[in-house]
Parts: sequence; C-alpha cells; structure tokens
Amino acid sequence: MRIDAGTPPSPHAPHPLHPPQAALQVLSNFSFLRGASHPRELVQRAAELGLGALALTDDCSLSGVVQAHLQALQHAQVQPGLKLLIGARFDVQRSAPGRARAAQRPPDAPDAGLDEGLNLPAPDSAPLFRLVLLAASREGYGNLSQFITDLRCASPKGQYHLDWRGIQPQHLGGLLAIALPSRRARDAELLGLGAWLLKHFAGRAWLGVDLQHQLDDARWCQRLRWLSDSTALPLVAAPQVLMHRAQRKPLQDVMTAIRLRLPLSECGQRLEPNASAHLRRLDAPNSPYAPEWIAQTAVIAARCHFSLDEIRYEYPAEVVPPGLTPGAHLAALTSAGAAQRWPAGVPPQVQAQLHKELALIAQLRYEHYFLTVADIVHFARGRGILCQGRGSAANSAVCYALGITEVDPARGNCLLERFISLERDEPPDIDVDFEHQRREEVIQYLYAKYGRRRAGLTAVVTRYRPRSALRDVGKALGLAPELIERLAKAHHGWGNDLQLDGANLGVDLSADPRLPLLRRWAGELIDMPRHLSQHVGGFVLTRGLLSRLVPVENAAMANRTVIQWEKNDLEALGLMKVDVLALGMLSCLRRALDLLGLKQGRGLERGRPMRLQDIPAEDPATYAMLRRADTVGVFQVESRAQMAMLPRLKPRCFYDLVVQVAIVRPGPIQGGMVHPYLKRRQGLEAPDYYSEALKPALARTLGVPIFQEQVMQVAMIAAGFSGGEADQLRRGMAAWTRHGDLSPFRQRLFDGMRERGYPQEFAERIDAQIQGFAEYGFPESHAASFALLTYASSWIKCHHPAVFLVALLNSQPLGFYTPSQLVQDALRHGITVRPPCVNASFWESTLEEDGAVPAVRLGLHLIRDLHHRAARAVVVAREGEGSARTLTTPPGEADDLARRGPYRPPESNHRPFTSTADLARRAGLSRADLNALAAGDALAALSGQRRLQRWDAAALERLPALLQDAAPEDDAGPESTPNLPAAPEGEEVLWDYQSLGLTLRSHPLALLRPALQRLGYADGETLSRLPNRRLARAVGIVTNRQQPGTAKGVTFLSLEDEHGSVQVIVWRKVRLQFRAELLQARLLGVWGIWQREAGVCHLIAHRLVDLSEHLGQLPTRSRDFH
Repeated sequence: MRIDAGTPPSPHAPHPLHPPQAALQVLSNFSFLRGASHPRELVQRAAELGLGALALTDDCSLSGVVQAHLQALQHAQVQPGLKLLIGARFDVQRSAPGRARAAQRPPDAPDAGLDEGLNLPAPDSAPLFRLVLLAASREGYGNLSQFITDLRCASPKGQYHLDWRGIQPQHLGGLLAIALPSRRARDAELLGLGAWLLKHFAGRAWLGVDLQHQLDDARWCQRLRWLSDSTALPLVAAPQVLMHRAQRKPLQDVMTAIRLRLPLSECGQRLEPNASAHLRRLDAPNSPYAPEWIAQTAVIAARCHFSLDEIRYEYPAEVVPPGLTPGAHLAALTSAGAAQRWPAGVPPQVQAQLHKELALIAQLRYEHYFLTVADIVHFARGRGILCQGRGSAANSAVCYALGITEVDPARGNCLLERFISLERDEPPDIDVDFEHQRREEVIQYLYAKYGRRRAGLTAVVTRYRPRSALRDVGKALGLAPELIERLAKAHHGWGNDLQLDGANLGVDLSADPRLPLLRRWAGELIDMPRHLSQHVGGFVLTRGLLSRLVPVENAAMANRTVIQWEKNDLEALGLMKVDVLALGMLSCLRRALDLLGLKQGRGLERGRPMRLQDIPAEDPATYAMLRRADTVGVFQVESRAQMAMLPRLKPRCFYDLVVQVAIVRPGPIQGGMVHPYLKRRQGLEAPDYYSEALKPALARTLGVPIFQEQVMQVAMIAAGFSGGEADQLRRGMAAWTRHGDLSPFRQRLFDGMRERGYPQEFAERIDAQIQGFAEYGFPESHAASFALLTYASSWIKCHHPAVFLVALLNSQPLGFYTPSQLVQDALRHGITVRPPCVNASFWESTLEEDGAVPAVRLGLHLIRDLHHRAARAVVVAREGEGSARTLTTPPGEADDLARRGPYRPPESNHRPFTSTADLARRAGLSRADLNALAAGDALAALSGQRRLQRWDAAALERLPALLQDAAPEDDAGPESTPNLPAAPEGEEVLWDYQSLGLTLRSHPLALLRPALQRLGYADGETLSRLPNRRLARAVGIVTNRQQPGTAKGVTFLSLEDEHGSVQVIVWRKVRLQFRAELLQARLLGVWGIWQREAGVCHLIAHRLVDLSEHLGQLPTRSRDFH
C-alpha cells in the first residue's frame, strides 16, 4: 500500500474535541539531506494542524532548534497553544570490533564514555534501534548537548557513531527516551533492549511506534505489543516526520540520492516507501495508531518543561584580575589607554564621551565583553600582529582608548547609538581584523586561554545555491557530467533565481524528460542547508562548559572545533560572539612596513620598526594618484566601480577618502544618494539641508546622507526618535525589505516628520534611503577605519611601488588582482621585475638594491609544483641554515614577519650554485624538484635558455646521500648537452604562464596584436585616445565579470591587453543575445561605442565575439561575479 501525495488536508484549528497530541520524531532539513522542510515550515504546519506539541529531533544535532524556537515564539503571539520540545535522534548500531577512525578530538574534552564498538558503519548498515532523547529540563538539555558533543568530537566532521554500550544513562539525567527498534531486530535483541531501557531509563522510557503503511505493519505492531507486555514499557506513537507536507516527497527522494551519492534509479529501497513521513494528525480517519499510543504523546509533552528561553550566558571571568570588579578594571584600562592616545590631555568632549560610554556599558553589564576583545588585541599587538577594529565599534571612544580601533573620536562624527544602546537587547558587535597569514596564532591563543571545552567557532550554514543545486540534482537524475557542468556554469551570480536558458546554451530542455525535473527540483533545493561550515572568525567564549549550551563538533580544519549554531542563533539567545577576522591587506601592510623599516634603517635590529602612524598624512602626490584611479592593488578602491568613481569624486583629503570608500555600496546607490552628492560636489547643484536643524548631521556630505549614522540622525532630529529607536529602525528595515513585513517604526517616521513640518516628499526620500541602507550600507566609523588602510596602501604604492609589489605578492591571496596583473601593472610603472632564480631567489619575493631604484626578485613560492621543502633546501645550500630559517618561512607560521627579511642578512654565507648538477648535489633535489625549477625558468643562471634547463634537469638523477658532499669537480653532470635552439617567444610565454601564472616577457596580446589588428581590434592605448561616442572594437583576456544587484541586469567586464585594462558595459539585451560568449570566452572581442565622461572611459558593447582559440593552451584566470 502507498500513500498518495495528493491534496494536503485542510488546516485544523485547536479544538476541544481534538485530543491533545504531539509529533515526537521530527527531522528538519538540519538533519542534512534527510529532512526536506525548514524548521519554520514544520512549526507553522504543526500549528495549522492543531497539534499540542512538536519535538524537533534532528540527527545528532541541535542546529535547527533556535529557528524553530523563534518561529514558535512568533506564532504564540498570534495563537498560543503549540509547545516546542527540544531533542535529537540517534542511530544506535550493533556493537562491532575496533574504534572509530582517527578524529580531531579536543585534547581536554571529557571522556565520551563510548565503549569499544566505535567503528563507523557502512553507509547502508541498518541501526539496531533509533533513540529519541527529549529535554525535560534545563539539566536534560545540557546533558543532551554534551552527549551530542561527545559523539561528534569522537568522529570526523559530519559523522558520529554510537552503539548501545556507548550510552551512559548516568550522564543523561533530565532526558526522556523513546526507543524505536529496527524491524530486522531479533526477539532476543528486542528483549535485551527492553531490559536495558528499564534498567537505565526507568520511568522515562517508551517504545516508539512508527508505521509506514507497509505490508508488515500489522505483524510489527504485534511484536511491539508483545515487547511492551514483556517489559511494561508503554508504547507511544512516534512516526518519523521528514517533511511538513506530503508534496515534498519527491524532493526528499532527491536529497536521499544526493546523500547516498547515487542516482535515483539506483537507490531502490533506500528511499522512503511512500509519503507517510509528513507531518499529520495521528487521530485522522483510518489512523493505524491506537488511541492509547496517541495519548502517550501528550503525556511525554507534558513532562517536557524546558525552553530555550532558559539559556543563560555567562561571560568568561579570566579577563578580570582578582580583587577588581569588571567595571573598575575596564575604567582603569580605558583611562590608561586614553592617556597614551592623547599625551597632551584628553579633549573635554572625548572625556565626556568616555564617561557616557562607561556608564552605559556598566548599566548593560557588558564590561567582560570589552575586556575580552581588548585582551585579544593586546595579545596580537604583543606578537607584532597588525590588527584593527572596524564596523560600528569605531564609533566608540572606549574602543579607541583600549587600542581596539584606530578612528580618533576627537576628529570623527561618532554616533554611539549605532554601536550600543539601551534599546538594543544584545551585546555590541566588535569586529577586529588581523593579518590573514597570522590569524591562526590568535585563534590558537583563544583555545589555549579558554580551553576547547569553553571556546568554539561559530557555524555557518552552507545552503544550496543555483549552481550547487543544479550539480547535485543533475547527478541524482543521472545526467551526463558534461551537461551538468554546462548548465551549472551558465548560471552566474549570487541570486537564488534559477536561470536555465536552453536556447542560449544550445540545449533543448524538452528533449530529455529529466531536464524539466532538474529545473523543478533544483529550484526547490535552493536555500536548503547542505552542511555546517565554520564562520570566518566568530568565536563563542563561555565561563562554564560551552558544550552544555550548544553542541560542539570537529571542523574540517585541523585543531578547530565549531558549535552547531550560526550567528543569528547566537544573537537571538544573547550569546557573546567575538569576531576574530582575517584581512589580507593587513598582512600586506605589515610586510611593506617591515620592508620600509629595514630599507630606511628603522628595522628591528636598529630601533623600532616603521608603523602606520609614520606614514605622512594628507600627501598631495598620493591623492593625485587616487584621482587618476591608478589603484591596482590598493585596498577598497581597486574595483572597477571604485576606479570609475575616483575621477568623479576627486578625493583631496582624508574625509573625501572616507566618502569614497562608502559611496560605492548598495545602500547609497539604491537610496539614490550618489548622483546628488556628485553634482553638489562638482558645484552643479547647491546643497539642500531641508532645515537648519538637520544641517549639523548632513553638512559634511553636502546635504546627502551617505552613512548609516546620518540616516539615524535624520530620524532622531526630523522624527523625534531616540538614538536606540533610530538603530532599531535601521535594523528593522532589513527584515522589512527582505520579507515584506512593515516595520512598526515606519509610520512613526512619517508621522514624526509631518508633525515637525517636513514635506511628504522628504519623508519618502528618507524612507527610500533607509531601505537602501538596510540592504548594505557602511557606518561612517567603518568607512573611516577602512579609509585609514586605503590611504596607507595608496601612499606606499605611490612612493614605494616596488615595496608594495613585493608585499602584495607575498600576501596572496588577497584583493581583486592576480599576481600576473599586479606584475603587469608594476612593469607599466617602470618597476624592474626579475624572474625566479636558484642563485638569487628566496621562498618569498624580495627586493634587490643594486641600483638607484630597487628591483623586485620573484620568489620560488610562485613556481608551480615546487614544494616549500625543496625551496628551503635550495636556500640552505646557498646561504646557510640561519638565513634559510628567516628568509624561507612559509605563510602562516609563527615567525614574525619582520624576521622574514627582504634582504640577504650580513651573516649570510652566500655560495652560488655553479651548475645544475651542483644544485642537485648540494640541495638534495629530486628530479621532480629540478623539473619544476626548470619549468619556472629558475635554472637560467646555470643552464641558459629554458630548453637546456629542461634537458639538464631531466638528465640528472637524485644523488645518494653518501655523494652529496662530494666536491663539484667530482661530478661533471651530463656527459653532453645538445645544441638545442631556443624556443620562440610565444612558447616561452606559454611556459611562463603554466609554471608561474605570469610572464615578464611580452604580453600574450602583444604577440597576437598583428592578427587582432587585421580583425579590426584596437589596443587599449589607442582606445584611450578616442573621443566620446566613437565606434570601436576592443579585445582582451577576460579578468573580471560582475553583475551587481544594483545594476539592474547590466554586466561589467574587464579585458586585459598589453597596455592595461579596458572596461566594458554589457546591457541586458546584449547579455541575453551573447550569453555563451559572455560567460565562456577567455579572449573576448567587443564591438561597441566608446564612451568618455569625466575622465572615465568604457566601451558599451553591441556585439561579443569569442576569440579564445587564439590563446591556445594559455591558462587564464577570471574573477567572476564576486
């Protein structure tokens, strides 16, 4: 018998005639690739059905309980009556010899209490029974969370293993147990299970009945009644729920196939037999469940009293010295820090701000939070790790005094309520960026200080997006891999709208009956959770055991553990999160400052290193470079959109740079602020402040609100909002914009402005601007923090371009540009760049001071397939052990960056290699190492042109250790070297790109230029001289494709040729006409109209031509739709 997944039943409102009942075994889509419904859908459906309670029991997980809790609270405000039970389900395996595979178990984690039978089961092995544990109390919840933690931390990421001997009931107090035996279990196993439940869960155990409308249901009921009679364990109706409605059954089948990594056609009985696993009332007509079984569901629900509202977070206490209160310690640190920040005396307005903030922090009891962040920053600075707070925290004078942020409140326009207020019922959010190559030191400091039982990274729920959904559903349908990739790669962008255009792809979507199913099921799969990942740096730190608040599991990375909740879950429950973020530009700046310190005699060995504060302020040459948009590699202003804005905004001072950083964002763009601001800045339109009262808030941006703080100030001045209410308005608008919920503040905003005499047009404009900022807008404090780094990187690029290039190359990956593009830009600026060389290069790229202007020597790290061990061996053999240690440290190790010097140290015992054989002998290199060096042209000093390098490398075998100390003259190397002709330049360029990802020879398009000119394509230099509105053809290697959400379907391209980049605008109509060329071409020809305005040039595309065949096997990279 099968259940038809037809029309869903009508919603049931709670009714006295309906006996109370509960769904006790409900899996959401947080039982990854098992449940097919979101927690909110399950809660909503349970309420519609009039259920008294719903137990969310995901597979060894509490990942979805906060979302279910919030949905239940929201529903209770409208229609009370539904109770949410918190639990989890576990597959209990038959015992088997051996232990689980090695896992990243925290060294100080408590004993999991698991017995010897811990081998991981085969994917299709059936459990002995399923165990549902429900939290009856706060103690029970803590025990459940700890139990999940122990299981997850004893196994690799995403797995767990449990047999019945691994369950220690003495550690599971406050939990109710429902055992659902396997239908394959033998009678003796059933009796053993019953005896075990009676012994360890007396008075809180049930036998669950799960009937799936199968032929053996009646016989299974007989066996369960026999077991209940034999053990006195009550039976309870506990059908498995995998979806909120039966219509999700096809999608649940697809998810099962994805989880099993099998096509649907091969899944067979591993799929659910019918659609019965949907949420439904147990007392429906023809229900197979006895009334007494249903009644027991209400008994269990009544015994569960726990709610997530009972979670109470406690801050770690280590940051407060004994004998001091948190408030006193914070005040003392703030006072000492303020004295250092303002040696001549704290300005009166700042002193008042500090007193105000400290009083508010004390009132909200957030002292521990500030002290914790300050301790982390103090550790980093003590280790020489460059770090800087950003975001709304830069509004705080306390954060500045503590050294967390770098925006001086005496010079800025701080709005404290954007950061912290009485109305906001959660801790402030302090984001701190650290050098991305050294952040791991900070993470391990936190683990060491608080222990892995009290510290864990926040989770990120990785959800299906169109490309991943198309790929996984395509595999489940058994489509050809090449077709799946073709369809997936044709979908671009970050949106969730599924786009399948068969005509543009040359695919007849009606030719294969599986393709319409692909479109349907991939669309349904979008936004479903796929797995848990780790947050970029959000740490949760607790006073007690973290694992009793939320389960902790192993991350994919070694030495990392992750909690099962994401950022929004933590905010909802008031748990503190400290953001330890990574920023590549901080690594770059640290390296550049160290280089400049050594170069100018201020290195560590001669005094203090150069600091950001040593960079001269308001340098005219730096701003001139910015106005030219000469910003490849510069922080925050290197994108196409920023480069187009710079010549129009024309920054001349630091505050202009703050505006520049913030204005190219969806908030100002969607709020319609950009063009009015530019017109007023250019003198084409007079500033309009609407009233004198608003002038202090808007004067600095000519009457146009650019920053979030300004929008909040307008609400406060023009509509009478308090600071906290204005921040709630800003936050509420995000939910309103996404979900269509009218913010309760919106009408008050209009009423307040009308009462104060502001016109309706102004109120509507402010309303639109708030909506724009809800999508994505910068606080002024955040923009100022980033602008500091923008200015620093601009000054270094302007005055020390070789230093900047070395720092960028050694800090990869970061920014918009590949090493090839960075090197090409440096060459165009007259910087001498030299290739990797075994007699000159270290692991990282370096400076060579053998002329008036330093040259850049590319490092061995750029050579493909050359391992760091081999590069280190080269440097050791050439320079000596000490120099190799300081000059070949790979990124991520703990050595201070200043010790990874850019120059050969004085104590270096430089002994260059005399031949390839000498190199192989002294460095002990393998043939693979030598081949990699030859491919990278690094043996030119020994063998000459590249073909000879390859010949010499191939002719040598690795020498035995006994012969490695032999004198060079004892080994003449290969008997003879053929007279090989040098390769043509095109072949050399191809080899450069294959090994290094870049070339110092002619640009590929310079070699192709004669052929391209015959096709009518101009180079970038010729295009740059064209007047406005001239017909033109451009060609280049595609390096960037973008389609911002604010661009209304317009796509932006960057094409690289031998003279730089050409920017191309592709309107939606042209994009649809030439979709394949747009998405697939590596070398793209563009026909269109050249447009020039205010120093900004681009080509408006009318036709796109794929010329990729001209590149042959040349590898290219494009940054697409980021």
